[in-house]
Amino acid sequence: MENLTIIIVAIISLLVGVGIGRFLLKQISKQKEKEAEERAAILLREAELKGESIRKDKEIEAKEHFLQLKTEFDSELGRKKNLIITNENKLKQHETKLRENEARLKENESKLKQKEASLIKIQEQLKAKQTEIEKAKSTVMTQMELADKKVLEAEQLRDSQVAQLEQIANLKAEDAREQLIEALKSEAQVKANAQIKQLLDEAKLTATKEAKRIVINTIQRTATEHAIENCVSVFNLESDDIKGKIIGREGRNIRALEAATGVEIIVDDTPEAIIISGFDPVRREVARLALHKLVVDGRIHPARIEEVVAKTMKSIDEEIIDIGEKTVMELAINNVHPELIKLVGRMRFRSSYGQNLLQHSKEVAKLCSIMAAEVGINVKLAKRAGLLHDIGKVWHEEHELPHALLGMELAQKHKEHPEVCNAIGAHHDEIEMTSMISPIIQACDAISGSRPGARREMMESYMKRLKDMEGLALSFKGVNKCYAMQAGRELRVVVDAENVTDKRAGQLSFEIAQKIEKDMQYPGQIKVTVIREMRAVNYAK
Repeated sequence: MENLTIIIVAIISLLVGVGIGRFLLKQISKQKEKEAEERAAILLREAELKGESIRKDKEIEAKEHFLQLKTEFDSELGRKKNLIITNENKLKQHETKLRENEARLKENESKLKQKEASLIKIQEQLKAKQTEIEKAKSTVMTQMELADKKVLEAEQLRDSQVAQLEQIANLKAEDAREQLIEALKSEAQVKANAQIKQLLDEAKLTATKEAKRIVINTIQRTATEHAIENCVSVFNLESDDIKGKIIGREGRNIRALEAATGVEIIVDDTPEAIIISGFDPVRREVARLALHKLVVDGRIHPARIEEVVAKTMKSIDEEIIDIGEKTVMELAINNVHPELIKLVGRMRFRSSYGQNLLQHSKEVAKLCSIMAAEVGINVKLAKRAGLLHDIGKVWHEEHELPHALLGMELAQKHKEHPEVCNAIGAHHDEIEMTSMISPIIQACDAISGSRPGARREMMESYMKRLKDMEGLALSFKGVNKCYAMQAGRELRVVVDAENVTDKRAGQLSFEIAQKIEKDMQYPGQIKVTVIREMRAVNYAK
């Protein structure tokens, strides 16, 4: 009985377990179905979104393709329309030409008809004239026969008269003819010489008037700056406190600046200004720019001064090239050698008899172009020769040749035109002139230099004296640098400390002073100062 009960309980529990299992399976399956449906719905949504985006992309691509096709179609349509319009215009032009040709043909036909009618009339007139000519021929023949008879009679009469004249004058007809011809020849030669002299006088008078007219017109059409360089530049300061920095402790900064640039720096009571004195404009400009850089930077000491002066000299060289390029561009002169451009730029810092050399050369170039145009020769070559005629004055090396011949050699070296070279070399009559440009350069140089206020002879002689003084000092052994200062009243000589002793420095000062006194002419007296500076340089590593 107990076993049966156990069995029944086991069966019931088995059935209950089976029912619970089925229920759980149903719940799990429902959960999985629900998750599967949700996953399917998510996938469907993603697929719909992808499809929508793909559809939109395709629509955009289709629209872009449509727009592209439309633009291509429009452009093609426009091109074809333009082609049609051009063809129509050509056809219209052809039609107009054909109409004009038809009108011309009709006009020519009418003219031909008129000419045919006139030809017919002319033929009729010719026939009438031929009949008249034949009648006239017959009458002329009879008259010619009568005339021949009369000519024979006249010849016989002339021969008899000539014979009678020969008997009366005791002279043959041929001799009389020769004497008459000789008399006529001498009379004609006298009249011809008088006529030639009159024509030559008139030509000279006309040529003189024409030359004066050309020169006056050229001068009137050219206006230039009356630029006269002096020997002093003023450097403005923001305040007088900077003067102390420029002077430095015990004057070492100002001495270093003067030694590096070769000018005299004058620091006086002038408010907010320092005076830079020196006869060489390039040195003054280097000193001015170097001072500006030092004042802006604020670091002023001897080593810094030498560095800034070296950089400034390099920048001045670049500025010289820039000035030369701007000048040739301003005058529209092409294919100038770079070395000649550099020499043209150096003219800006050189004066001739007090006249700025670059302004003088530009003025001569403009005068030459105007005068060459007046007389009908090559304007470009004349302008080129006018600009380059004084390049020999700015050559940086000492040379024994006159500046005109030196400039000609420089122009020949850099492949300038032979006429330009001859004009440069002949503008002071050192060589013979071989082209029409040469006298024009000479005349324009004289015009530019002789106008009122253009030059001052004293300035040129003063600058030459200072340069000769510096050159004299540099000829002594051991001299590194030499600068003329205080308007030529002081000569500062910098010597090599390793090769020149203190004792030799004193002797050198005396020798230079004696040499200047012996070889040069100058007003007043000249102070010769020899500077010997010992430097010790080491490097910390």
